[in-house]
Amino acid sequence: MISSFGRNVRMALYRHGTELLPERREITGSIIRHFDRSDYASRIRRGKRFARLSKRRLTFWMFVLAVVSLIYLSVFDVKLPLHGKRNSNSATTRDRSQEGSGFEGFEFTKPKHRKQHFPCEVKFLDSVDNVIEPLEPVNFEQFSLDYVDREENFDGIDAFEPRFGGHQTLEEREKTFYARNQTMHCGFVKGPEGSPSTGYDLDWEDKEYMNTCHIVVSSCIFGSSDFLRRPTSRKISEYSKKNVCFVMFLDEQTILKLSSEGHVRDDRGYIGLWKIVIVRNLPYVDMRRTGKVPKFLSHRLFPSARFSIWLDSKMRLHTDPMLILEYFLFRNGSEYAISNHYDRHCVWEEVLQNKRLNKYNHSAIDEQFNFYQSDGLTKFDPSNSNTLLPSYVPEGSFIVRAHTPMSNLFSCLWFNEVDRFTSRDQLSFAYTFLKLRRKNPDKPFFLNMFKDYGCVVSSAGPANKRWGFSFEPRVMGSKTKIFIVLESVIGGELFEKVVIYP
Repeated sequence: MISSFGRNVRMALYRHGTELLPERREITGSIIRHFDRSDYASRIRRGKRFARLSKRRLTFWMFVLAVVSLIYLSVFDVKLPLHGKRNSNSATTRDRSQEGSGFEGFEFTKPKHRKQHFPCEVKFLDSVDNVIEPLEPVNFEQFSLDYVDREENFDGIDAFEPRFGGHQTLEEREKTFYARNQTMHCGFVKGPEGSPSTGYDLDWEDKEYMNTCHIVVSSCIFGSSDFLRRPTSRKISEYSKKNVCFVMFLDEQTILKLSSEGHVRDDRGYIGLWKIVIVRNLPYVDMRRTGKVPKFLSHRLFPSARFSIWLDSKMRLHTDPMLILEYFLFRNGSEYAISNHYDRHCVWEEVLQNKRLNKYNHSAIDEQFNFYQSDGLTKFDPSNSNTLLPSYVPEGSFIVRAHTPMSNLFSCLWFNEVDRFTSRDQLSFAYTFLKLRRKNPDKPFFLNMFKDYGCVVSSAGPANKRWGFSFEPRVMGSKTKIFIVLESVIGGELFEKVVIYP
C-alpha cells in the first residue's frame, strides 16, 4: 500500500509537471523519500557508475586538450616563458636582430592602454554650389613627364622576362627624383614585340569611358579580399553624380563572388554608383601590390583627369567628392593630401610593427630599410621644427590629389619603390617624399599631411583589427557642422582601415 502511494505521487508529478510551489515540492519530496526507500540503494549504485564514467571522460578530454596544445606550440613555434630564462633569451634575440639595423637604442614598447580616437568636427562647405575650383594652379611646378612604354631586350638575355614595372636600374632610378622634363618608369611597361602582356588588361570600352573622366573616385578589390561598399547615394549631390566618375576595379574572381552575393551589374555595368571595371591578367601575385596600381597610378589610368580621390575598399564614401576636394586641396592650395598614421609616426616603429605582425618577409623588410638608411633616412623627430612632415608614417587608405606634374612624379616614384621593394607602402612614403624634396630644394611640392586622422577617417585600431572589425563612420549634424560617429561592422582582411567621412 505504501509503495503504491509513492508510485501514485510520482505519476501525479508526471501528469501535472513539476511546477509546484516550493512548500509542496518539499512535502512531496519528503513523502517520496519516506515511502520509497527501496529505490535508494539502486540510485546510489547508478550514481557511482555515473561518477566513474564521468571521471574517465574528463580524463580523456583533458588528455586530448593537452595533445592539441602541444601540437599548437610546436607548429607555431610558441615559446613558453620560463623562470630565469625569459629575460636573458629575449634580450639576446632582440640584440641580435637589431644589431647593425639602426635599431640600437630604439625599443618598440607596446602601449599599456589602447589609444582612443574620438569623433571630431570637420567644416565642409554647406553645398557643392559653393565650391570654386582654382582655374590656374600658378604656384605648382610645371614640367613634362613621359613614361616608358616598352622595354627591349637589347642585351640579348635569354631569361629576359617583361615586367609590369619594367627593369629600372639604380642609375635610372636616381635620375627620376629630379623634377624636370623626363621619361621615366611608371608601370604599364610592355615587353618586346610579340611578348605576352605584363598585366592589368582592361576592355577597350572601359578605357574609352575612363578617358572621359575629369574627376575620379576610385577603389579596388582583388582576390575576393573584401566586401563591396557602395557610396551613400543620398550624400552625393546630383552635380557629382553627373560629373564625377566612381570607378571600382575588380578582378574576375571577385566579380563572380560579388554576383553570388547579390551584387549584380546593371545594363550599363554599374553597381549602385560604382562603375565596375574588370581587370584581367593581374600584374602581380601579391594582391596588395596589385592594389597599388589604381592607388598610385590614377593619373595613368585616367589620363584626362584633373583630380582623383582614392578610397581603400574598407571605406564607404559618405561625403560629396566636390566637398572633399574643396576642403583638402582648394582651400589650402595643396596638390596632394594624405593623413598621418593614427598611432605610429616613425619608420623605425613601422618596421618593427610589420615584423611583429609578420606583414611581410623579414629579410625583404631589412633589405629595404637598410637601403633607405644608407641613402639618408633618419628617425622622425617631432621636436625638430625643420621636419618637413608632421609624421613619417601615412595612413594611406584615403588620398586626395590634383594631377599636377609634382603630384604625378611623386606617385610614380612611390609606386616604383613598392615595385622594387616590399608592398608595404608605409615603409617607403617618407623616404620617397624626403628624397624628392632633397633633390629639388627650389621646387616645392604642396603636400597636405593632415595631423588628426580621426577628424577625417576612422580606422580600426590594432586591437579591433585582430578581431577582424572595421569601423564605418556615419555622418550626422547640422548644415554647418558635420560630425563623425563610428558604427561597428564586420570587416574583411582588415585592413586595416576603414572609412572616410567628414
